[in-house]
Amino acid sequence: MGGTEARDGKGAAGSAGDAGGTGSAGDAGGTGSAGGTGTTGGAGDADGPGGPPAPGGTADGAKVSAALTTPRGRRPVVAALMLGMALAAIDGTIVSTAVPQIVGDLGGFTVFSWLFSGYLLAVTVTLPVYGKLSDTFGRKPVLIAGIILFLVGSLLCAAAWNMGALIAFRVIQGLGGGALQGTVQTIAADLYPLKERPRIQAKLSTVWATSAVAGPVVGGLLAGYADWRWIFLINLPVGAIALWLVVRHLHEPARPRPKTRPRIDWAGALAVFATGTLLLTALVQGGVAWPWLSAPSLGLFAASAALAALTVVIERRAAEPIIPGWVWRRRTIASVNLALGAMGLLMVAPTVFLPTYAQSVLGLGPIAAGFVLSVMTLSWPVSAALSDRVYNRIGFRLTAIIGMSAALLILLAFPLLPYPGEPWQPALIMLLLGAALGLFQLPLIVGVQSTVGWAERGTTTASVLFCRQVGQSIGAAVFGAVANSVLAARLLDAPAPGLPDDLDAVARALEDPGALSAAATDHLRRAVDAAVDHVYIGAAGAAALALLALVVLAPRRFPVIAETATTEPMIAETTTTGPVTAQTVTTEPVTAEKDGKQGPAA
Repeated sequence: MGGTEARDGKGAAGSAGDAGGTGSAGDAGGTGSAGGTGTTGGAGDADGPGGPPAPGGTADGAKVSAALTTPRGRRPVVAALMLGMALAAIDGTIVSTAVPQIVGDLGGFTVFSWLFSGYLLAVTVTLPVYGKLSDTFGRKPVLIAGIILFLVGSLLCAAAWNMGALIAFRVIQGLGGGALQGTVQTIAADLYPLKERPRIQAKLSTVWATSAVAGPVVGGLLAGYADWRWIFLINLPVGAIALWLVVRHLHEPARPRPKTRPRIDWAGALAVFATGTLLLTALVQGGVAWPWLSAPSLGLFAASAALAALTVVIERRAAEPIIPGWVWRRRTIASVNLALGAMGLLMVAPTVFLPTYAQSVLGLGPIAAGFVLSVMTLSWPVSAALSDRVYNRIGFRLTAIIGMSAALLILLAFPLLPYPGEPWQPALIMLLLGAALGLFQLPLIVGVQSTVGWAERGTTTASVLFCRQVGQSIGAAVFGAVANSVLAARLLDAPAPGLPDDLDAVARALEDPGALSAAATDHLRRAVDAAVDHVYIGAAGAAALALLALVVLAPRRFPVIAETATTEPMIAETTTTGPVTAQTVTTEPVTAEKDGKQGPAA
């Protein structure tokens, strides 16, 4: 059976799919309705109403997608996407290495952590806003605005005169970074049909892997031999090239003017921004700047809860909500959101606590400790690139379940490592974990993007990334509290008085072992070992939550949109005659994933 997309219980035309694809699919449905010339209507959703059609008619989404799907036309666009993603990916790692020089020059040691927290807040809370804007006005203007905003923020950061100014300018950078992360992923799905999407996703994963390794090296060299301000100025030529490539080569054919002017849900955007800012501030600063049960923490959590309720009310009444209800009413999208949120939670264990473990327990230097972590970024893109060979046979859901099941076992193996152990042992754990998570994340992202049409893909992608970012923030708060609690309990019977009782202070004390007795040093190292073991057990619990979301909520077969076209796709390039005009695309009906292949929709 098929079904019309609906909003607020009323029928609406289905949104258009990929190059020659059909309208967007829900999780089940009734009859399809014509969405425009040459396309079929979107399949409905038994779990909740769908979203509105693409502006200008549903055929338009197919035109836009078709214009970006030939190898010759998309090469410069892919280069622009990779450069844009590199700006966002390398940012955190390159800045972290220059913190001592920044603090030494500008001061503000007590608030320097907001260099990272402020950027993270801005990226996270703007993801849903940019996702909706890209669905309403197109990807290109949002991406251009994001690159410009990021570069303006970078230039201002380089000119900062004190720590307060630098933090404020980092927030501006983050406002651009939110547009980069969400829109790049959405355009990547627009560029490639389903069977080719692992190719672009593997390239983007490689950008993150390269940035994780190159960031600390480049940041250290610039901070040590030039000036820390160059870590921001280096963004300018990279971003300028990406901006030129986007302006020159990314062409979204003009769509028919909609009958009614698109409405921007400014009230919803402000509510989402305020709610996310208060919640993430509470999570980031709780247990650090103030105790968890103190008045600031409780006040922020209460205020964020009240604003969240207000956001729901605003979004229910909005004509074009920033976070549409169908994002959570459709089983496929909701389950992927929850699963990737849980993955963000578990990722805190290796990215935040493993370097401390490697230095404090194994006695490695910062570079060697970074290598122990970076091996995960080597196996992740390889596994992601090969995942299509698995999900094309057994389906998206089962592939992701296999990947997260393996990750669960690997995380549980970490506490079994001997004390103090050899560096290759946690490195092997990370190598295997990267392979498992690559097999988990990419099929879910590709799968969920393939169940919606152009007019809903930006919102869907942003919701997935938003949940993953929030999961990371929650994980940092929760696992930080777990680690410090275990550490404090282990230090109750310390062999020497006056030893530090939080993880950061212990790590600093172990950097100067001559100041401690051998017994005290060993006791502190064992305490850190126990604390990190408990964090990995908690990460295994997060992996179990991800599995639960997939097993209980995710449909056995993702309702994938067919993408077979009977006409030659258009080329997006301007090397000869400029932007090409749209042509009619004939498509096949919406289909459901069945054992990794296309089959009739249920």
